Amino acid sequence: MRDVNENAQDILHLHYVVEPDNFAAAGEASSNVKRILKHIGVSPDVIRKVAIAMYEGEINMVIHARGGDIDVDVSPEMIRMVLRDQGPGIPDVEKAMQEGYSTAPDSVRDLGFGAGMGLPNMKNYTDTMQIDTEVGVGTTLTMTVNIPA
Repeated sequence: MRDVNENAQDILHLHYVVEPDNFAAAGEASSNVKRILKHIGVSPDVIRKVAIAMYEGEINMVIHARGGDIDVDVSPEMIRMVLRDQGPGIPDVEKAMQEGYSTAPDSVRDLGFGAGMGLPNMKNYTDTMQIDTEVGVGTTLTMTVNIPA
């Protein structure tokens, strides 16, 4: 599902619902954002960063978090992505940020996911990343990619 709104401050708002365990649809939101950013003339470098970071977050929501919502705001200065879920939360964020660390089950790894690069890639491809998480409640991940002047 996607809502598109534009307001007077030249901000484009996009909203997506990510379904849990739906690997067939995983990546649709990030692909859609990539297409829209290309259409409105955002630079390829910025598009690549946004697409990678958002895809990694989207996949994590499918695998670990029983789905969730993604809101993307595009302004002339930056692209802000907020991913919210009501999943299990992240018990040890520092450990989860280590490349190669994964809690994905073998069934997910057999599909080619769960290599433990999701959070590290999100951090590497964004200008800011903030993780707010509570075990048993869920996680909100806020990422921004700046648009050079």
